[in-house]
Amino acid sequence: MYNGCEGFSIYYKRLGDDKVKDIRADNLPANCSLIRLPIHSLSSDGDLFHLLGPEVLVEWELSDDCYQCHYSGGQCQTDITNNFCCHKDANTTRRSMMGLILAAVFGGVGLVMITCLVVYLILRYKKRKFSPSCFLSTKKFSDIFKHDFEGGSIFFGVPVFSYSELEEATNDFNSSRVLGDGGFGTVYYGKLKDGREVAVKRLYEHNCKRMEQFVNEIEILTRLRHNNLVTLYGCTSSRSRELLLVYEYILNGTLADHLHGRRAKQRSLAWPIRMNIAVETAGALAYLHASDVIHCDVKTNNILLDHNFSVKVADFGISRLFPDDVSHISTAPRGTPGYIDPKYHECYQLTSKSDVYSLGVVLVELISSMPAVDMNRHNQEINLANFAINKIVKCAFNELIDPSLGFDSDTKIWEMTTSVAELAFLCLQTDRDMRPTMVEVLDTLKEIQTSEFDDEKKAKVVAAPPFPESEDILLLKQVKSLPSPNFVTDKWITCYDINNTK
Repeated sequence: MYNGCEGFSIYYKRLGDDKVKDIRADNLPANCSLIRLPIHSLSSDGDLFHLLGPEVLVEWELSDDCYQCHYSGGQCQTDITNNFCCHKDANTTRRSMMGLILAAVFGGVGLVMITCLVVYLILRYKKRKFSPSCFLSTKKFSDIFKHDFEGGSIFFGVPVFSYSELEEATNDFNSSRVLGDGGFGTVYYGKLKDGREVAVKRLYEHNCKRMEQFVNEIEILTRLRHNNLVTLYGCTSSRSRELLLVYEYILNGTLADHLHGRRAKQRSLAWPIRMNIAVETAGALAYLHASDVIHCDVKTNNILLDHNFSVKVADFGISRLFPDDVSHISTAPRGTPGYIDPKYHECYQLTSKSDVYSLGVVLVELISSMPAVDMNRHNQEINLANFAINKIVKCAFNELIDPSLGFDSDTKIWEMTTSVAELAFLCLQTDRDMRPTMVEVLDTLKEIQTSEFDDEKKAKVVAAPPFPESEDILLLKQVKSLPSPNFVTDKWITCYDINNTK
């Protein structure tokens, strides 16, 4: 038997068959090879496959064309010119066409169904996302939603910007324009067509929760006016593709950046500037409390500084109105780690004293230049509040106050920074009733700033009991009993007094 012949032919000869010309390797047709195969000697059948022994496996290597022809229902053949062709009968061709048509029909129907499902889900999501039910839970939100749909260029008392206008102002929200990131959005630098420089806050999501924060901040900032509160220029409509708030641009960035961020490495804030920042921040918060507003997220990242290092308190997204006839507000967890009132974790109730605690942390940051949370500190002192308390009760002010402030060479700075530390200690009391009010904090800071915080003035400051673990340390010792939980009318003894009398 020989194969490999041109034209896909296979020729064979039975041994002893004298009718067929003897085949030898030297007289094979061109491009043919000789193969000897075992056969059944007794078989008289002339069929090739009946002649071959059962142990022989015959394999043909199909071309790609033949493979596709075979599995599509055709037969591999050659035409009269010995070229490959695929033969299919009429039934096979008809079945193939019918299969293609059915596949196309079912594929088209499936695609239409999937498209309809996707469109339905998108519309349903948008309906939930922009649903008036976000606002109908309270009359306030219902009125706001209705007002917004009435149209116009004013929303809740502030100008409404188009999304495209703010997109252009921020250069398509270019990453190079980012001023900072918060828990609820990113703030970008922008420049409006009228030349005003602005800070544009872009909320991370557009859902009911973000809408509430969006409206909440607008409402608070439009009803309040104070030199040390950031000014809101406007916003996008609540129906806009994104929720954007537009504020005045504050040139000098955040207090956090100046105390322990990038700007701190360039130049440290002098003590008089820090003292003024403390006074202005307390003043802004006292104004909020007098207006029945709790900020809820007082921290150095939310205290902005203008070109004169004057304070602008910002970020009122999670602030809360505090009615006169209630003592606290119950709410879900909010705030920033390191600044949160420890009592808040017990009952999730906010009071104005919660802001006082947060300001106490800010005061410690001002005198220490340390961040509110530092994982490199000892486990019990990762929170700056705990670190400060440990140092203050031990009268180790030199381990708390930033040496670059020059307290070791300037007695006045030493007295002022230690007085601020003691005030911060009062603000950080676990018992809210033992903390001063924001007005009392403001008054005390003003007295310290004007160098009037002498022993006679100290007698008016709120006193706190010594911590249980350090009862032997006379940090704020009362000479006489207190007439009330909140005020001290008698002279107190400080660490500074104790050290000088030893």
